[in-house]
Amino acid sequence: MAAKKVAAKKAVAKKAVAKKAVAKKPAAKKVNSAFMKPMTISAELALVVGKGPMPRSEVVKKLWVYIKKHDLQDAKNKRNINGDAALVAVFGGKKTVNMFEMTKLVSKHLS
Repeated sequence: MAAKKVAAKKAVAKKAVAKKAVAKKPAAKKVNSAFMKPMTISAELALVVGKGPMPRSEVVKKLWVYIKKHDLQDAKNKRNINGDAALVAVFGGKKTVNMFEMTKLVSKHLS
């Protein structure tokens, strides 16, 4: 009698586990619409990354493409960016900025 009860409990437990496995579906990845919101770009920044409204993440990607293309990263300290004429206008007149400071300075050119 006790063996039947144990077997019945195991069968119920297996069904519950099977239902959970079937019912669980991977949730679709939510995109933060505020993060991907197109921002207007100032004239100084448009010379570097191009015209048109684009998300902040895309601006930073294009900025890094520009920096790598023109070899503006400091050779000794890779965290520093040596600005050319176009970037000095974006950086508020600073010749050399830290990569973390760079994002703060670029955000002033986005609205």
